[in-house]
Amino acid sequence: MHRIPGLSRRTRTLAVTGLGALVLLSSPAVLPAAHAGPDAARPAGRAAPLPRPVTAGEAVTDARLDAVRHDPRRAREFFRRLPKGGDLHNHLSGAVSTEYLVELAAEDGLCVDTATMTAVPPPCGAGTRPAADARTDRAFHDALVRAWSMQDFPADGNGHDHFFATFGRFGEVTWRHRGKLLAEVADDVAGQNQFYLETMVTPASEGARRLAGEVGWDPDLARLHEKLTAGGKLDRLVTEAKKESDDADAEFRAAARCDTDAPRPACRIPVRWISQVSRGSAPERVFTQLALGMRLAERDARFVAVNLVQPEDAEVALRDYSLQMRMLKYLRGVYPGAHVALHAGELWPGLVKPADLAFHIREAVEVAGADRIGHGVDLVHEDDWQRTARTMAARETAVEVPFTSNAQILGVRGDDHPFETYRAHGVPVVLATDDPGVSRIDISHEYRYAAGTYGLSYPELKDLARASLEYAFLPGESLWRGNPTRDGYRPAAACRGIRLGTLRPGADCRRLLDASPKAAAQWEQERAFDRFETGIRTAR
Repeated sequence: MHRIPGLSRRTRTLAVTGLGALVLLSSPAVLPAAHAGPDAARPAGRAAPLPRPVTAGEAVTDARLDAVRHDPRRAREFFRRLPKGGDLHNHLSGAVSTEYLVELAAEDGLCVDTATMTAVPPPCGAGTRPAADARTDRAFHDALVRAWSMQDFPADGNGHDHFFATFGRFGEVTWRHRGKLLAEVADDVAGQNQFYLETMVTPASEGARRLAGEVGWDPDLARLHEKLTAGGKLDRLVTEAKKESDDADAEFRAAARCDTDAPRPACRIPVRWISQVSRGSAPERVFTQLALGMRLAERDARFVAVNLVQPEDAEVALRDYSLQMRMLKYLRGVYPGAHVALHAGELWPGLVKPADLAFHIREAVEVAGADRIGHGVDLVHEDDWQRTARTMAARETAVEVPFTSNAQILGVRGDDHPFETYRAHGVPVVLATDDPGVSRIDISHEYRYAAGTYGLSYPELKDLARASLEYAFLPGESLWRGNPTRDGYRPAAACRGIRLGTLRPGADCRRLLDASPKAAAQWEQERAFDRFETGIRTAR
């Protein structure tokens, strides 16, 4: 158990703006540990006070949350309608529904190796069968869904290995249709009442592999970077990645009908790409992919950051972890305009040796200078972890938390998860899905899990949603002033004293919204919160 001594969870008094009194907000936490059913009961706890006043609308909405906790249908509807910011930790290939991947495989005439349930190119020879058979053979269809996702995976099975193996099984499908996948995922984001998406892809993968092989490894990182850029080599790779993205954009717009009179909801979601880098590759390839992703982030507004992917506990990933952090430290000096969001601390005792638990998050923050950390599950097993948490809080280094993924891959859930520890130390926390298609969940499930497992109030859920836009890599000034995790979500001077989300924000506030994509997305979410709370008040 990793609860900080003295940290309360749920029942507390909160100042309520406009009521002239203190209102007691208390709710039993009844929702699910990841291994339990969606409506499993859990003892009520207490939570630390919010660093801001709570409005009358929030108090009423919190009471509604209490009222629906024991009603599965009403609880599902509450969390579906709840505005939930953006998804910042999302792998495109693992985000789309498995059923859609099966249908794409059939459309493309792919085959399935029946021994491994892996999609392979045609023609369908011995030991394979057409993916299109899944349209008429229900047993085959269901077997593919189970092989390509966590559907029906036994609770006592090796979730770690099965989870990561799914990507190799459906990889032949996903690389062909980045635009179509994005249309599906962005539709889901809009349907979940979210307003922004950052999703991970691997730009110019084959080109990066060839360039890395041509240049080779050089432990002098400055000299290695010079070799990559000599003669315009890296710039040609950037051009290749841009062309690849142009093609994906065209496919997306066609699939989502963005240029028609009947556009899909996906068309209204702002999307940014994060370049993912294969941490299990040879050092020269990792460095090449990092340099490409960071150069792209400075030269193409569609790209914002880099991230290291693949199992953090794999042999090469463990061996080269500190080297890769040094690569990022060097490249941050070359490409200061690129963001870094790192999978770090996606580890647990028994998965790796104790020595490997001691430093990953710390080096991601202090050496690589990560802007955000993904997972961060092994925090309290690191050496001097309190210092790392304080550093993250001071730098506003957010941690991206996908609860279901952590439970499925690592078996970590409930009080074993450091969610409360991060919050107790003032570290910004955002909820995310990771691979919702593989995990068979959506972001509403993750918010509902958080509310039940940790006894969160509606105002706390609201601030988690706000955090997911505050710590997004959208350009522009924030709608909020200062450090909102520490000081509470209070409007910047230009929008102070104005009803948040109003259609007529005033001249100064309007200038901020027009100049800042980040503030504009945040304002749209505030409008959604206003509608959500008003709907609950009027329905009473």
